[in-house]
Amino acid sequence: MSGTPPSRARRRRDDRAARRSAVRRTAMVALACAVAAVGAVSGAVAALGGGGDDTARAAATASPATVTLPAVPASPSAKPSATRATPRPATPSPAPRPSATPSPSRSAVSAALYRSPDSQVLDWVRAHPDDPRRALIERRIADQPTAVWFTEYDPGAITREVRAVTSAAAGQGRVPVLVPYAIPGRDCGGASQGGAPSPEAYDTWIGNFAAGLGRSPVIVVLEPDAIAQSDCLSESERAARFASLARAGRAIHAADARARVYFDAGHSGWRDAEEMAGLLRAAGAATSGDGVFTNVSNFHRTADEVAYARRVLKALGGPARLGAVIDTSRNGRGAPPDGQWCDPAGRALGNAPTTHTGEARIDAYLWVKLPGESDGCRGAAGSFTPDYAYDLAR
Repeated sequence: MSGTPPSRARRRRDDRAARRSAVRRTAMVALACAVAAVGAVSGAVAALGGGGDDTARAAATASPATVTLPAVPASPSAKPSATRATPRPATPSPAPRPSATPSPSRSAVSAALYRSPDSQVLDWVRAHPDDPRRALIERRIADQPTAVWFTEYDPGAITREVRAVTSAAAGQGRVPVLVPYAIPGRDCGGASQGGAPSPEAYDTWIGNFAAGLGRSPVIVVLEPDAIAQSDCLSESERAARFASLARAGRAIHAADARARVYFDAGHSGWRDAEEMAGLLRAAGAATSGDGVFTNVSNFHRTADEVAYARRVLKALGGPARLGAVIDTSRNGRGAPPDGQWCDPAGRALGNAPTTHTGEARIDAYLWVKLPGESDGCRGAAGSFTPDYAYDLAR
């Protein structure tokens, strides 16, 4: 992951929905995020949010290869590219398919977030002790907790890779943010295309992913773009995908009762809240999940996303415990007025990652997309670009 990961007919280019969705819906607003899943872990602005207490400094333990999402891809969606040459999930034995509905007693996570020691920005900081940009990038980005993406379909390795992250986080009493990003037909054949070869193969992969969770609290941002960007699928393909997502939510809860699973709700500049809620309902978000996530790898302001998420949750119905998490990594100045999606100039870091938002039904502000990892214009897609990171941080 967005895997950046960010690619949803709207998440990667504030105009992507309009261009990409133009294939099927000219009325859709454009912008989605399609980031090549490149490992990520950090970033925040002290002035924009109090996430200091939620930032965890992880020990230098090996962690699985991850992927981060760039921004909102336009027609040529630019998805995440591997951040490091670390093995990705492998395909183990078929995973069980639990059918139990999440317990209504599950509560939102309130502990500090985990910062993985394995990220491109940390690599850059360590390798450039004398660079004049280093201090600012380290303080405002590298020192912050960000999501860890799992984008490779490698069922034999995924359990080990997930466990490396969750065990390290549990050892620190921190909560990791994980992004499984291997749904079949990922990114509608765009820059981040890939994923499992079939729904059955995905069931095995996500089951093995769940097997690595352990028994501690975790936040799972389930398959960015999988729901909001599903227009490219036929009716039967969409039904199969939604059924896969519902099974994924149940498998994760069956493996870790303390896991919080959030389903894709696009962002405030994409679909109407009622329409989005209908898609989420069909994908089992109200019965197999704990809420929704919005704005992955996008730039929409936090206030707009909070209002949008609440409208979606109200329209979705379901248990009152359902909440939302918002990607605030690059939304400090809102979305570009001209609809640019590829490393647009003038953007800034948003609210620091935290599980204490002070907003009803908003469970967390997260940095799902790692600030400084390019969408493909300031640097290679998914690569850490210090000039871009510095511009976002200052």
